[in-house]
Order: sequence, then C-alpha cells, then structure tokens
Amino acid sequence: MSRDNEASPQTTSQAYIALGSNMGDREQMLRQALLALQEHASINVLRVSKVYETDPVGYTDQSAFLNMAALLETTLAPMPLLRAMLQIEQQLGRKREVRFGPRTIDLDVLLYEDVRSDEEELILPHPRMMERAFVLVPLHDVLQPGHSLQQQVGQAANRALQDGGEGIALWNTINWQDASAPSES
Repeated sequence: MSRDNEASPQTTSQAYIALGSNMGDREQMLRQALLALQEHASINVLRVSKVYETDPVGYTDQSAFLNMAALLETTLAPMPLLRAMLQIEQQLGRKREVRFGPRTIDLDVLLYEDVRSDEEELILPHPRMMERAFVLVPLHDVLQPGHSLQQQVGQAANRALQDGGEGIALWNTINWQDASAPSES
C-alpha cells in the first residue's frame, strides 16, 4: 500500500461511521460490511452499536432500514477511508440510482478525530448527523466515554426519540468479536 493512502506509518486515528441497509437480508448486509471493513489492512472495527430499524427519511416510498454505527481505528486519512468504504459498498451491490433511495448498504463517515473538512466529496463532521435519530441513537451507543460530542449527541438522540424518533426501534445486537460492549445510555 502506498503511503499516500495512510495518515502516517505509525499514526492511527479513530473514525465513527454509520451503516444502513434496506434491501435484501439487511442484517446480513450490515455484517458483511463490518467484516469487509475489518478485513481491510488499514482498518480495525473497535466497537459496534446495537442495530435499529428505522423508517426511511427523504424518499419514503421504500422499505424500512436497519441502521447502526461503528467506531473504527485506521491508518487511513479521511479521504482514503471514504474511498475504501465506497469500494465496500460497490462490492456489496450498492447502486446509486435514486437520491436517498433503496440501497443494499450505505456507509458514511460521521466523525474522524477532530478533523473538519468542507470538501465536496467529504464534509466532516457529517453535515446532517445531528438531525437524524437513525444516526444519533446508534452513534451514542459507540461514542467513547469523554468524547467531546458525547453529551451533545446524547441530548440530541434523546430529543429525537421524544419527538417521535423517526420511527426508530431496537432491532438486534451484533456480537462483534473484537468489540468491547457498547456504552450504556
């Protein structure tokens, strides 16, 4: 692997990502995406959230989603991490035909350390994460204790759930072999 794809040879960074699926065996798609991330030489899945079933947002004429979040450790810089995630989406059959439409898998970088980015391809922190219960609730599950956004994400997740929660309900848990237990709310 070339050094252009790494943050630096010794440096690891933490990134929080969102995963979602509403086509086919949704839970299996989430598992396959986690495994593909873990199998990447420069990515380690540290922690995974519970899995939540959520109503679609935006384009609503589609099946419900399963959503979750994960904490990754990576030597990839933000853009190469995004590209690796897009490649995994493609391997798992993702087709981009309808904006906010049905998808086998959707992987989004939510946070990457304290990096702020306003690139066309990657905005960090994710620009709509604080508006969406389907992102906030699983993200709150995996945020490291003491993370600078822990209180803000927790409050926003609780508000979103009190306001109807965008049809979010606990679906299941995925026992991740390398993961520590999700943080308790």
